[in-house]
Amino acid sequence: MENIDEVSAFPRDLEEALKNNSLTTAAGKIQDYLKEMNNVELNIAVTGETGSGKSTFVNAFRGMKNNEEGAALTGVVETTMEAKAYPHPKYPNLKVWDLPGIGTANFKPEEYLQKVEFDRFDFFIIVSSERFRANDITLAKEIQKRKNKFYFLRSKIDNDMRAEGRKEKFDQDKTLETIRQYCIKGLEDQGLGSPKVFLISSFDLGHYDFHDFEETMEKELPDHKRHVLLLSIPNITLKINQRKKNAFKANMWRLAFVSGIVAAIPIPGLSFAVDVSILVIEIKKYYNAFGLDDESLQSLANRTNVPVEELKAVLKSPLNKEINKDAVVKLLQSVALSGVTVVEYLFSNTPIVGSLAATGISFSTTIYMLRKCLNELADDAHNVLMKALKANE
Repeated sequence: MENIDEVSAFPRDLEEALKNNSLTTAAGKIQDYLKEMNNVELNIAVTGETGSGKSTFVNAFRGMKNNEEGAALTGVVETTMEAKAYPHPKYPNLKVWDLPGIGTANFKPEEYLQKVEFDRFDFFIIVSSERFRANDITLAKEIQKRKNKFYFLRSKIDNDMRAEGRKEKFDQDKTLETIRQYCIKGLEDQGLGSPKVFLISSFDLGHYDFHDFEETMEKELPDHKRHVLLLSIPNITLKINQRKKNAFKANMWRLAFVSGIVAAIPIPGLSFAVDVSILVIEIKKYYNAFGLDDESLQSLANRTNVPVEELKAVLKSPLNKEINKDAVVKLLQSVALSGVTVVEYLFSNTPIVGSLAATGISFSTTIYMLRKCLNELADDAHNVLMKALKANE
């Protein structure tokens, strides 16, 4: 089994609390951290010239189609008349803002940032369906002056690939690099040093540069906001699937610690205690983040033209049927009956058992169950994606 210390190292202040047997202090610090994580907001601004595809991107980023209820309006003419927030359907703390096109009559470049209330955004995404124009560059320079982040997205790459694909000796990788370098050179010629340009198709986020784009955003955000972004990203590639799994694994010890200190619930017939409510809440997060709910599976089926029944057929975990306290208690009981010795697991894999004292068994049980459920659901998400990807090869 994996060691708990491989999941995540303890921060120094928590290590000190544990050495001094200040378990209540350590638990309080963790609870404050978890509360902050649950309440943190991430506000992303999406802008660009009229017709660049920014509203379609807003919808795709939130895992929605253009015709769904709650989707941003799209069209060949400017449909965004004012800055409007679109909360993520599963993670309302993440808001993607659809901003009016730069250079429209009511939003001239020189007053644009003031009108859209610049300070409320964590970063800007500047979208163009061709080359980036003067208004895009003016905006980027103003954002740069105010020390905020921005990213250039070259949209509608699927249209370019279809057009270029009709030519003889078509090479997709070379064509993509040609487009990328063309955009970069145009930005450098206008005084933007070393710009990054990501090529995307809002109708097929799994292809082209979306993964690199998402990973770049994630790395450049503060820790507490990085987690919100990662959970909300559509589960469309195997790499995203794995990074979500790693993020959940890194947070396990915090939840287990709180379980062991403040809310141990006896499970009849077992020789250990665990906070079942913590398990239920966290396992539901895994389930939603991996896109295993009916709505997400149907959306994937629609995008890939794979019947949703075929996607559901590869699901193996019993957690896909129902996640509630009764289901979790049954899982705990099945673990005990299968001969897994949680106490042995505790002493062989938990380096801080001496500090946790009487709460150690609950801590170890929670870690064990969270890891078991995370692995099962991550495997199911992997199998679903593999099914969809193979069908579209």
